Amino acid sequence: MKPLKIGITGIRGVVGETFTPELIVGFAQAFGTYLNGGQILVCRDTRPSGPMVHAAVCAGLLAAGCEAVDLGICPTPSMQLAVSHLGAEGGIAITAGHNPAPWNALKFVRNDGLYLNSSQGEELLDIYHQGEFDKVTWDKIKSTLESEDAIEHHIDVLSRAFDLDVIRSRHLRVAVDCCNGACTRLIPRWLAAAGCEVLAVNDDPSLPFPHSPEPKPETMAQLRAVVKAGRADIGFSLDADGERLGIVTDHEEPLSEELTLALAAEIRLPVRRGTIVTNISTTSAIDRIAARHGGAVVRTPVGQAYISEFMIEHEAVLGGEGSGGIAVPEVHYTHDAAAGIGLILERLAKTGETISQLRACLPTLTMIKHNLKVDPNRIYSLLHNFRTRIDREQLEADLTDGIKVTFPDGWIHARVSNTESMIRLIVEAEDPARAQNLLDWTRDRIRN
Repeated sequence: MKPLKIGITGIRGVVGETFTPELIVGFAQAFGTYLNGGQILVCRDTRPSGPMVHAAVCAGLLAAGCEAVDLGICPTPSMQLAVSHLGAEGGIAITAGHNPAPWNALKFVRNDGLYLNSSQGEELLDIYHQGEFDKVTWDKIKSTLESEDAIEHHIDVLSRAFDLDVIRSRHLRVAVDCCNGACTRLIPRWLAAAGCEVLAVNDDPSLPFPHSPEPKPETMAQLRAVVKAGRADIGFSLDADGERLGIVTDHEEPLSEELTLALAAEIRLPVRRGTIVTNISTTSAIDRIAARHGGAVVRTPVGQAYISEFMIEHEAVLGGEGSGGIAVPEVHYTHDAAAGIGLILERLAKTGETISQLRACLPTLTMIKHNLKVDPNRIYSLLHNFRTRIDREQLEADLTDGIKVTFPDGWIHARVSNTESMIRLIVEAEDPARAQNLLDWTRDRIRN
């Protein structure tokens, strides 16, 4: 099986197998055609394949008559903010985010800095599959420009969104694991601007990822050691392109990625009551926190594009997903680890509490995430059979995205991954034994 994922907002695959230069050039040409030329920002993370993919992207954009603006190694949220700031027609982020180093991807951004929505993504896919791209003659090919403004502008936006004077007054000691990714150029600078003492590890973009770039407890051993040795107030773990945020407490406890948004909700709703937008897979702790503070929760299909659109539609005060993504509307309607950091540090500084004390306020639930690797041509038939089993057992299913079944004491969700060839299973219950029972129940019915 050679995985390649083509979705509404981009393409993702293993470099040297299905993610080829020909594919990359074709999609860049399709995107340039879709935007009808103009200025397109291009950024990348630190994967070894980045320069090759970057060259192919620029070739495709230039061939379609676009002007490519190279932001170099730059977090995706920084590029998204720069698109609207610089008046560009769109952007392409070259990054596979949380995926391991063999993977890479293209993420397509429209002129307001948000990912393409479902209908826009379908239009782009139609252009790509038809193969009818804009082509300029030799004398009309535009140039590739370089810009260094994206990260500095990002820090300026963050500085206006949060109370830096209050944060600086606390003199927080912050450990951060940048995973040698694109955040090496942003997060230490942002923390320093906020008056924090920075204990950085894996902050060299010339080195490979020291571990999987997915900020979850399994990848936080080194960060925990830094928090302990440096007596840090908090530790932050980043993915490769700055969209996902993981947390280690002052007691060296690595928190589940599900708790990043839960913490943000507990911070946000007491001071600004309103709607939180999250996806159908995210912990129900969000609903309990919202009920506690008089807020509301809107659920979407899985995918950042849906979060952004629903946040705008419902004038949400916060958005995000259980992957560690947080969207703070004062910064942007997109997942931004730096904005999540600002939100958390501002709360700690204003109240004087510790992150472990804040974590103790959250509901205690057990969530289990399990991935079933499946050949691409079998995925949807397996889910169809699972739905048939659910119907036979006369259980009500939510089909917003995949199949979700809610029980009095928990819930299960099965869906096709947006990024890899697998079925993702998520179960949650108050009791750990019940959560495991729900997972076994789900696996048995899918496999059979």
